Amino acid sequence: MHFVHLVTWEQDLSQEDSVEYKLKTISTSGIAEALSKAQLYRYLREPEESESICQDILAADPENQAALRLLGLSITDQFTGDVTDRCSEADAIFRRLTAPYGKNYYLGILSERRAKAQMRAGRPSYVVVGLIEEAMRYFDEAEKIRPAANEEAILRWNRCARLLAKLPHREAAEPPSVLGDEDTPPVPSRAHSAGVRR
Repeated sequence: MHFVHLVTWEQDLSQEDSVEYKLKTISTSGIAEALSKAQLYRYLREPEESESICQDILAADPENQAALRLLGLSITDQFTGDVTDRCSEADAIFRRLTAPYGKNYYLGILSERRAKAQMRAGRPSYVVVGLIEEAMRYFDEAEKIRPAANEEAILRWNRCARLLAKLPHREAAEPPSVLGDEDTPPVPSRAHSAGVRR
C-alpha cells in the first residue's frame, strides 16, 4: 500500500515539474519604478535580474527606449569572452534605439565590452584590436551628432585608444594563415601534378 502511494506521489511531482507558467504583465503605470529597480540590480552586479525586469517592461511597452538600453547593457554585463556571449542579441536590441546618437553610442559600447571580455579571456590581440577599432568607429559617428555638452563618445573613444596602446605590438595584427586540423589542404593543379612549371 505504501509503495502505491509513493509511485502516485512521484507521478504527481513529475506532472507538476512539467507545468508551464504564463508570465504576468506589469501595468504601464509601474514602468518607471521597474526601470529604477532594473538600474539598481545593474549597480548591484546582478545583470540577470536587471535583464528579467527589462523583459517585463518591454512586454508592456515594446519600444521603451530606456528598457532597451538597460536590457542591452545587462546582456553585455554577462560577457565572458566565450562563444556563448549573446553579442547578436545585444546588437539587435541596440539597433532598435530610435535616436541615431544613442544607437551609435551603444553599439560602440557593445563592441568595446566585447573587446574587454575577449581580453579577460586571453584571446589573441588581432581579435581584440578589430573589436576596439569597430567601437571607435561607432564613437566617431556618435561624436558627430552628440547633444551639446555631451562628451560621452569622446571619453569612450579615448578609453579605447588607451586600450589599444596597452596591447602587445609583437603579435600579428591579423591571424596567421595556417591550416588547422579541420582544414583541407589545397588540391594541386593538374599541371603541377604532372611536373610542369608555370
